[in-house]
Amino acid sequence: MRVVITGGGGFLGRKLAHRLLAEADQRGIDEIVLLDVVMPPAGEFNDPRLKPMSGNITNPSQVESLIGSNIDGIFHLAAVVSAGAEADFDLGYKVNFEGTRNILESARASGKKPKVIFASSIATYGGILPDIVTDDTPVTPQTSYGVQKVIGEQLINDYSRKGYLDGRAMRLPTIVVRPGKPNKAASSFASGIIREPLNNIDMVCPVAPETRMALMSPRRVIDAFVHLFDLPSGALGQNRTLPLPGLSVSMAEACDALVQAAGNRHHGTITFDVDPEIQAIINGWPKASFSERAASLGFKGDDNMVDIVTAYIEDELGD
Repeated sequence: MRVVITGGGGFLGRKLAHRLLAEADQRGIDEIVLLDVVMPPAGEFNDPRLKPMSGNITNPSQVESLIGSNIDGIFHLAAVVSAGAEADFDLGYKVNFEGTRNILESARASGKKPKVIFASSIATYGGILPDIVTDDTPVTPQTSYGVQKVIGEQLINDYSRKGYLDGRAMRLPTIVVRPGKPNKAASSFASGIIREPLNNIDMVCPVAPETRMALMSPRRVIDAFVHLFDLPSGALGQNRTLPLPGLSVSMAEACDALVQAAGNRHHGTITFDVDPEIQAIINGWPKASFSERAASLGFKGDDNMVDIVTAYIEDELGD
């Protein structure tokens, strides 16, 4: 089996690669290609089955040559993130729409009807929303990023309907805690208010303490990617997109969870200074998400914020 992960040099792509490598023998995986404009850190992967490849998904011929005809599965994670797609309209559509179409066309050209897992987002919702978005909540995105993700979901449906590939999509909540440096996602601060203080750096949160967000830990997200890949095609029916369960957490609650999980560990301070632009984007996103459909298929969310922070300390800080 040959698998490609687009955005494979990023945080989630590398975590997914480690998970698939750990299960490679039982899954019969012979090769995992990490396709990205950014390569993983030198020395992180020493398994010969793992092949980092530099490429840009906006280049159709490059995508087709790197994916090739011998392909069994694609995890499509590459994207221009929310605030970046909002700030640069043309770049957002070039990567998130045209790049996604290039991936699907390459899968189609392979003739193997590969499984294609598309990382969508709860940014597909927007405007006046219920406290918890569910399977029945209509998608009404209020950002270019959200619109681009809706387009990706519909492409997954259509290419699957035509029999070109076996597509599946997940609407991801905000993922916390992300290691490394902040990115251009509007939600980047949700990781920052945990990550930076635990690295003895003071952090300014750009939204009000009472602001609530739907959150999910990296551990649960990677579980979801693998579980979605393993589901039989018939389990999804005509609608190939599943919302994932997002735990509702206020930024004040996240700060409290940080203090509780940190214990005796010294940490930086958190202050609040509202950025109206960021606040407006986050206010248009769901505060929590739940899917009966996803639950019936075995997808699980996080139980509480303290566990999410503790998982970050264990996985990224080695404690």
